[in-house]
Amino acid sequence: MVLLRTEELEDMSRKELEEKMDELQLELAKEKAQVKIGGVPENPGKMNEMRKTIARIKTMLSEM
Repeated sequence: MVLLRTEELEDMSRKELEEKMDELQLELAKEKAQVKIGGVPENPGKMNEMRKTIARIKTMLSEM
C-alpha cells in the first residue's frame, strides 16, 4: 500500500510536492489525534505509509 510511488513524485513540480506534503501531514495529524482520543485507526498501516511518503517528498525537495 504505497500512497505515491517515487516515479509519480519525480513527475511533480516543487509546488505540487509541497502541497501534497502539507495534505499528507494534515491527514497524518488527524489520524494521530483519533488514536490519542482512544479510537482505533481504520488502517494502521496507512499511518506508516503516510510517514514514509512524507519522508520521500522531503528527500526529493532537498535534492531540488
